[in-house]
Amino acid sequence: MHPLVKSLGLLLTAPSLAVFANPTLAQTSVSTDAQADRWSGDGGVDAFYTWDQAIPARAGVMLRTQDAPQPVSLPSAARSVRILYSSTEWNDPQRTRTVSGIVFFPKGPVPKGGFPVIAWAHGTTGIADPCAPSAQPRSARDTQYLDYWLEHGYAIVASDYAGLGTPGVHPYLNYRSEGYSVLDAIRAALARFPELDAKKVVSVGQSQGSEAAIAAAYLAPRYAPDVTIRATVATGIVAHTANVGKAPQAPLGDTYVDAADYGNSAFEILWFLGTARPLGPAESAPLDYLSSGGWAMLADAQKECLTGLRVFARQQKLPFSQFYKREIAELDRRTQAGTDFPDVHITTPVFTGTGLVDTEAAPAKQYNFVSAMCAAGTTVEAHYYPGQSHNSTVPASLADAPAFVAAVLAGKTITGNCASLKPPVKAG
Repeated sequence: MHPLVKSLGLLLTAPSLAVFANPTLAQTSVSTDAQADRWSGDGGVDAFYTWDQAIPARAGVMLRTQDAPQPVSLPSAARSVRILYSSTEWNDPQRTRTVSGIVFFPKGPVPKGGFPVIAWAHGTTGIADPCAPSAQPRSARDTQYLDYWLEHGYAIVASDYAGLGTPGVHPYLNYRSEGYSVLDAIRAALARFPELDAKKVVSVGQSQGSEAAIAAAYLAPRYAPDVTIRATVATGIVAHTANVGKAPQAPLGDTYVDAADYGNSAFEILWFLGTARPLGPAESAPLDYLSSGGWAMLADAQKECLTGLRVFARQQKLPFSQFYKREIAELDRRTQAGTDFPDVHITTPVFTGTGLVDTEAAPAKQYNFVSAMCAAGTTVEAHYYPGQSHNSTVPASLADAPAFVAAVLAGKTITGNCASLKPPVKAG
């Protein structure tokens, strides 16, 4: 079954604009931004997100920065800067595309060596451009969580991911695309802002962002050896690998925890358009797969973000069972084969947080991925949070994650707890 449905169930002004693209850099002959997809949700954002020059052939080049408007900043940030940079196309290493994001700086003097960096990877927002986190206010949960790190002296580099804000399809739940976006945001930010400490970078993410944060650490040694990810914090894990080796695996339940929830169809359209379709548009044409109700969701996804999509799906009373007009088993198989982690050996420590009443990313599925990481030799410090949901696990993890991060950055050895890892037991 595809990763999402088995595990997931989440005009601004332009002040102080600065452009940095170096015309002497090798350029791509054709901007990939021009390769629009009919169902990519393009438009609806201001001109900051559109780059009308050739895109540098090198990934991680800062193209443009802009002081962020107050509504998209954070209360504890001394300064917030939107960024536009180049990144590698997930399916063609010879091509680049533009990706947007935002950098938050903490208050207070810059410490010796610079501010340590949290490379924040966000959860599901949608596929339409206005769903880019740098283009909208943060949720109360994310504001609380990110403010914590700022208040403790960390800068935050937050990618929007390819295709959110910037033109083109957002490859949703595609670990390569997400990982490249996170790593290239770090590259661009470190080169642009000398007050950031390149030796103290930690990738942190929740839900979709858990996959992105883990992917950044997984890909860095080969894709971005110039970027050192010291550790990773991942909560509400939404990621999959078929390469589990001898790792114990817990049995999984139905596709959706609550099959009667019409909101499931909101996630399904994101999976179809953002995860399955980019792997083979000709083999996954909407006309061939979607019911009339599915078509209505497709149209709405071009402009609405996750919350609006879930409301629309419930108004339509469209259950997952009526979303498609044909069997999708083969589409599932192809998609999983094209988006799974090929292995899950991460060379740096990983902190995981799982809420035991998470109904959107099944705790058993999260355990299976953690178990696979352990079997692959990854050092994992796994935490269960009784009574916590997909969303509430994020703030709950602050009881443990900061100490983990501080220990790593202080050079202490993380031993992890793989040896005592057990399948989750639901607790209230």
